[in-house]
Amino acid sequence: MRSSSSSSSAAGGAARPQRDPTGPAPLWGGGVRDDGRGGPMLVRGGGGGSSLVWRRRGWGLGAKALPLLSDVGVGRDPAAIKYYARVASNLAGAGRLRDFLLAAEGLRAVAGDDPTFAARISARLLSRGVAAAVRERGLPFVLEFFQDAERVRVPAVEMLDADASDAVAGACRMLLEERRMVEFVEVVEALARYGFYVQGIVNPMDVLKIFVKQRDPDIAIRYARIFPNSQLLLCDTMEAFGKRKDLKNALMVFGALKDQLGGINMFACRSIIDICGHCGSAVQARIIFEGLLADKITPNTYVFNSLMNVNAHSLSYNFSVYKHMQNLGIPPDLTSYNILLKTCCNAREFNLAQEIYEEMKKKEHNGLLKLDVFTYSTMMKVFADAKMWKMASNIKEDMQVNGILLNLVTWSSLINGYANSGLVDRAIEILEEMIRDGCQPTAPCFNIILTACVKSCQYDRAFRLFYNWKESGIKISLSPEQKRGLDGGFTFCKEYPSNGSTILVVPFRPTVTTYNILMKACGTNAERAKSVMNEMRRNGLCPDLISWSILMDIYGTSQNRDGAVQALRRMQRVGMRLNVSAYTVAIKACVENKDLKLALHLFEEMKTHQLKPNLVTYKTLLAARSNYGSLQEVQQCLAIYQEMRKAGYQANDYYLKELIVEWCEGVLSSRSDNQDFYNLDLQPKRKESFNLFLEKVITVLQKDTDQNQIVDVRGLSKVEARIVVLSVLRKIKEQYLLGRVVQDDVVIITGHEKTSRTEAETNTVDVVQAIVTVLTADLGLEVLIGPGSRPPVSSKPKAPTKSRSNLEQISKEFTRRPQGMIKIPINSLNHWLKKKAVRIAE
Repeated sequence: MRSSSSSSSAAGGAARPQRDPTGPAPLWGGGVRDDGRGGPMLVRGGGGGSSLVWRRRGWGLGAKALPLLSDVGVGRDPAAIKYYARVASNLAGAGRLRDFLLAAEGLRAVAGDDPTFAARISARLLSRGVAAAVRERGLPFVLEFFQDAERVRVPAVEMLDADASDAVAGACRMLLEERRMVEFVEVVEALARYGFYVQGIVNPMDVLKIFVKQRDPDIAIRYARIFPNSQLLLCDTMEAFGKRKDLKNALMVFGALKDQLGGINMFACRSIIDICGHCGSAVQARIIFEGLLADKITPNTYVFNSLMNVNAHSLSYNFSVYKHMQNLGIPPDLTSYNILLKTCCNAREFNLAQEIYEEMKKKEHNGLLKLDVFTYSTMMKVFADAKMWKMASNIKEDMQVNGILLNLVTWSSLINGYANSGLVDRAIEILEEMIRDGCQPTAPCFNIILTACVKSCQYDRAFRLFYNWKESGIKISLSPEQKRGLDGGFTFCKEYPSNGSTILVVPFRPTVTTYNILMKACGTNAERAKSVMNEMRRNGLCPDLISWSILMDIYGTSQNRDGAVQALRRMQRVGMRLNVSAYTVAIKACVENKDLKLALHLFEEMKTHQLKPNLVTYKTLLAARSNYGSLQEVQQCLAIYQEMRKAGYQANDYYLKELIVEWCEGVLSSRSDNQDFYNLDLQPKRKESFNLFLEKVITVLQKDTDQNQIVDVRGLSKVEARIVVLSVLRKIKEQYLLGRVVQDDVVIITGHEKTSRTEAETNTVDVVQAIVTVLTADLGLEVLIGPGSRPPVSSKPKAPTKSRSNLEQISKEFTRRPQGMIKIPINSLNHWLKKKAVRIAE
């Protein structure tokens, strides 16, 4: 062991020991204690004082000891503090961090508030010890060390060098790679408290994207709040949730952002409103906006613009927002007007759009606005959709006068304007003018013209144009001036001179959409459509779902149900993922071929693949037949209709009610006399009662004939009650013909529910009169009325009669005695069923 002699300090006369770096570390205790090896021992006195004893090997107990630090004093002997700081540094460098803390704690107690001690600790040795501790003992030990170092006022984290910092950061990244996310966040939080540069561990947004993917907003908010730029990180996290259409979690982040800022941030409000639009929740965007107004916060122009853009489908709401914007004194900018134009375009309010456009031009004339290409493109689309090609042409002239170049969108809108008006030749001229103006057309520009040919039933012309463009491209003659303006602006084009001018050949590259248009041009010729699809494959394109749907639709229209189903199965074999539209087209083909059974089979198959039917699917099935022939078909229809309403779709209640009427009236020998009776009630004014009516019909049709036939018509109108009763009789008749005998009387409950006494009695009288009339007069059944089950007129079934005196007599009897129940005895019911069976057999 290397030794060094002690020397006397000039100031204070205290001995200054020279430490042997290979010797044992000093320890704190009371008095002087030998460690058994002759090394230095740090001793903490019982009275709070501290002493350092340096003992060389071979020194006796009588060797000279160092004085206590409390006796020397820091101000009187800074050299001693320097020496003891060196001892602590060596302890840290040797990886003995706990001993280092003990030494630092004692020396800090002696040094008081003097900052020179921490500054004298070797950052290099401390970093070496921390790096070793990370490798050998792990992050929890190091974090505990950082915490204890802070307690003794040693900024250990701030003293780390690059190697130690990289070691700590590497250990954190290891947690991230192992997806120990909660532990990773806790470690980063602790490091941030101790002053570690946590931004250098990993890009915070990369971690937040993991939390977004895991749909864990709570831990994402917690992690983002660690960093100084937490506002920006929370906004980015909110937008990341929005891109995944996770509106619920995006709103949670937005709430955390508001709480953190202590107020509303307009950028955050604008972002969350845009997210609501991306997620298809315009209602939620309105709620957020109304919350701002309720808090007496005035949104800025950008928030208003985002709100109007999200609600571009609602003309009335957007103009109310625009009016509110003016009332608050917030000036609309060009984007505000462009969104209003877009709203008018969506609502097809062409005159209103033109008024706004004229207002914008006035403001431009006054220097308040400068219209851009988006404004002109929107207006051109407005007029193109309205087939107002002259107005669209005027927009083009306005752009040229104001020196604004038409872009691809503008030219496409102009071509569409002429094409929608059926002016195919003029659309082709605009296409050529577009090329001369220096804008190279893309496949959608050509597709617009082909679509116009198909819509106008010019199928042969569509094919001629297609093959001409495909083989030769579109040829344009250019003057020298036009040629100079196009230099470098076109790609994949050929040029050759001709009579002092230049012929430019612009190629046409068909897309899948192009071939889909040609398939529509095949009309009902399925073989030609298949050849177009094969040509698509030869050109390196793969038919998409739309291609197959068009082919199935052609098969269905040409009464080839098998071809449509085979095309659907072919899609499955080639590995295409079928969607609702594909199944709907196949179902439509089956319906058109009057194969409802196969249509229902495809409907159930679609649902087994977790595909939710849409409104078109339901309507296609419900319109499968104009009348019903059996109870099973009615039950199938009602099940589809009920499922449709549960899915949130609104159906034609009137249409369904007529179908049920038409089926249940099949128990009568003649239905022509009852049409006026049903017209009294088949009106939209009683639409709110249809749910109850439908529930009653479904209930009675689901019962077996061997069960108690109790029919509850309370709450229904007289027409609806009549339909329900006839539905029961129609079901009983069909089951009887199949061999199922009625086991009990049919009981019809007509008592009132939650209505006033007078109103209930009046309605009950009408209902009972309508039911008894159809049962006795139309069907010849015997009925018993009231709790005593007494016949209303005669207990014997008589021949049907509809004399006015008979009906008046029935009405008087109903009003004299309270009603609540009508019973059809089993004997009368069986007698009626036998007559029906004999009539059908004949």
